[in-house]
Amino acid sequence: MYPSLADDLAALPALLQSTRDYAVAVLAGLGERPVAPTPADVPAAPLPVDGGGTAGALAEFQRRWAPGFSGSAGPRYLGFVTGGSTPAALAGDWLTGAFDQNGSNRSGSSAAALEDETVGWLGEMFGLGPAHTGAFVSGATMSNLVGLAIAREWIGEQRGLSVAGQGLAALGPVPVLSGAAHSSIYKSLSILGLGRDALRPVATRPGREAVDVTALTEALAALDGQPAIVVANAGTVNTVDFDDLRAILALRERFPFWLHVDAAFGGFAALSPAHAHLVDGIAEADSVCVDLHKWLNVPYDGAVQFTRRRDLQVTVFQNAAAYLPPITGTPDFFHLTPENSRRLRALTAWFTLSAYGVAGHRAIVTAAIDAAHRLGERLTAVPGIELLAPVRLNVVCFAVPTDPTTLAQRIADSGEAFLTPTVYQGRPALRAAFSNWRTAEADADRVADLIEKTVR
Repeated sequence: MYPSLADDLAALPALLQSTRDYAVAVLAGLGERPVAPTPADVPAAPLPVDGGGTAGALAEFQRRWAPGFSGSAGPRYLGFVTGGSTPAALAGDWLTGAFDQNGSNRSGSSAAALEDETVGWLGEMFGLGPAHTGAFVSGATMSNLVGLAIAREWIGEQRGLSVAGQGLAALGPVPVLSGAAHSSIYKSLSILGLGRDALRPVATRPGREAVDVTALTEALAALDGQPAIVVANAGTVNTVDFDDLRAILALRERFPFWLHVDAAFGGFAALSPAHAHLVDGIAEADSVCVDLHKWLNVPYDGAVQFTRRRDLQVTVFQNAAAYLPPITGTPDFFHLTPENSRRLRALTAWFTLSAYGVAGHRAIVTAAIDAAHRLGERLTAVPGIELLAPVRLNVVCFAVPTDPTTLAQRIADSGEAFLTPTVYQGRPALRAAFSNWRTAEADADRVADLIEKTVR
């Protein structure tokens, strides 16, 4: 064994303790750590020849790289939709690395059965029925891609062919309809060979990001019975708007289409008694995307995809080789997603669900919603600031009396918070997204004070 590897193996308990102590110090200091600093340039180092062992690597990381890392695990990182890691999820992540299970197959380990259990728990929590099965993927983009890949195969089934077997040339154009599709939908369509231009934007309701169901009806009718893919939103990025899933589902009585619901973080509305109605009907969707490293507060990368047509999913993603077992009963996970080898992403979610249950995660969701509403209320009293949409769930989208990009940088440079600029209905704006398990109304007040001081 290479000498430094042998030394590290002999000293492993102490090395893990040192790493643990450093991680604890980092987490304990999140309140004071600059939330999103502009990192200094770090000159590239030469490739190590001998290496310095784990202790040397830890010291080098602390010296060169850690100072430029953001406080995104903390309570005032409000850019994008970024959760943190609950204590249980962090423990699960550590053990994911320690056990280092390849969760792709069902032989020689109970890892796949743990993933089955976790997917079942999540489906129940989001109000999905037993018809939905699923698998863990790396994030919402991959979840959307898997759902749309299954939808593509369904389109082929309607036309009497298999895209998985015969290819896209046999399929021809596929109409995809959506009101305010997330950018990952376009990316997925590009990867799948359907093309970004396959998406036909449908008008949204006045002043909203929710699809106009009358306009969707007209778009479906114009297809003259041609099967389509409809992508519905359960929580848009700018204003967390929701399509009327029940009204869309009712259209299936007249038109053939696959319903994919992008519920990346809006699906968590199911946990809030005051907001669960927003995802009413999601159990009848053909495929569903939910991101977990957002509001479930597990480490990156973790998301889940659901579908009611696992048979088509296997048709798309099956992986046959002489050294792999044939499909018998429940398929191995390498038959369900683009990856063959994959880390056991499910363990972090299993840990946090096992530790805090539905009630604990409902408390995380409702606290984030309360904090968002608190910030929205505070900002309405600030001269020059205008809410561009009601605070429907956990995002505050607002216009400011100066350039939002410049203001966002000034806020970031303060070290107190991080928000991201956006454009909503043609107006430059800022958005603050609340999803971290640590965030409370006191953090919303702190951010409101900062914004008010910064816009003066």
